[in-house]
Amino acid sequence: MTNWVLASGNAGKLREFNRLLSPLGIEVQAQGDFDVEDADETGLSFIENAILKARHAAAHTGLPALADDSGIEIDALNGAPGIYSARYSAMKGGEGGDKANIDQVLRELAEKPDAARTARFQCVLAFMRHATDPSPLIVQRAWEGEILDAPVGQGGFGYDPVFYVPEQGCTAAELDAEVKNRLSHRGQAIAALLPQLHALLT
Repeated sequence: MTNWVLASGNAGKLREFNRLLSPLGIEVQAQGDFDVEDADETGLSFIENAILKARHAAAHTGLPALADDSGIEIDALNGAPGIYSARYSAMKGGEGGDKANIDQVLRELAEKPDAARTARFQCVLAFMRHATDPSPLIVQRAWEGEILDAPVGQGGFGYDPVFYVPEQGCTAAELDAEVKNRLSHRGQAIAALLPQLHALLT
């Protein structure tokens, strides 16, 4: 097996990447296994932050690195929270966390008509063969939906309970995990990245 590092400490992401990459002979370890702390996300786009995270992990471990940067864009909020999705409430003086982030978004959308509540999850995946890789593999995929005026469903995480998926007639938090992994921004991005990785490795 060839070892790579994942620029994340998220156990769910680690399991998913290992499941998908094992047929290629790749085993991915979390950056925390190497005592690598999170990179400073100073980029102004999902792509910039994904590259920053991958480069940081590769530089500290000497291994090829995978990173993702993701978040939700709400049209009525001019694309916010965007790259600040995970810390949106804290940036506005709130306490932080998933519930606080959702509450912040719903307050800002309170006067907006339903037609303006269109939104999408974005995911960018970046793979770097080494820290100075001049041509990292980059894939970006989006998942379109709408923002409800109250949370529905117990599954998922982040903004899933208010992200309504019209084609499924429910929120992301109500979807079966297998269906969500297939439809989601991250699932689409991983599916698009795999053939590029296969071509790179063969």
